[in-house]
Formats: sequence, C-alpha cells, structure tokens
Amino acid sequence: MKTLETRCAEAGLKMTGQRKTILKILEEAEDHPSVEAVYARAKALDSSISIATVYRTLSLLEEMELIIKREFNESFARYDTNTDHHHHMIDLETGEVIEFKNEELERIKRKIAHELGYELLDHRLDMYGRKIKSPL
Repeated sequence: MKTLETRCAEAGLKMTGQRKTILKILEEAEDHPSVEAVYARAKALDSSISIATVYRTLSLLEEMELIIKREFNESFARYDTNTDHHHHMIDLETGEVIEFKNEELERIKRKIAHELGYELLDHRLDMYGRKIKSPL
C-alpha cells in the first residue's frame, strides 16, 4: 500500500517539511485524530507548525480525497486516512472509535441495494453504542 506521502507526490503536491510531519502523524495515528490532536502531535515534532498550517493541509488532503473527514455526532471532526473500506463503532461514553470490516455485512448491503434495483457504489456505516457491562 502506498504511503500518504507517495500519493501526495504522485498527485503533484509540493512536499514541505511541515506537510511531511502532518502526513506522518496521520499515517501513524491509531485513532481518528481531530485537527487539535493532529496539531498537538505535529507541534511536538516541529515547533514551527501552526494550527493554520494543519487546517490548510487537512483541507487540501480532503479535497484530494487522500483523507476523509468524519463526524461522529461530536462537536468536532476527526480525520481518517482514505486507504481501505471499513466501518466504525463509536463508544458514546468514551469516544473511542473502533474500525471494523465484516464480509457478511458487505454481502447484505449489496443484496439490499440489488433488491431495491440499485448497484451499490458507495456507503458509510457508523454505529453508536456503549460497552456492555459484564455482571460481577
């Protein structure tokens, strides 16, 4: 799988040191970071990075469809690298976002679209819940 930096270079995007830092943050993220989280992580690596640079870079990457802006019923957006198809389970108590894939779910979605007379081209599934507390 190509890195974000490679995909940006192939798209003709000038690769500054600050952009490389932001791309590194996005690629290494195990969560779906907000602008503020990306900024804090980038600032720890390069003190010259401004919040405006982070906003501009994320906006540009989103425009180029290299990242996806996600809104999980929160007061802020999170960012996801646009690398593979997956879904999300969002814990409403902790805010944790869990990525998952499920082939049975994929078959069901295609079947529903077909039964309605459509070819499924795209979709998004975000599920919200809370962890089940196991009895003591």
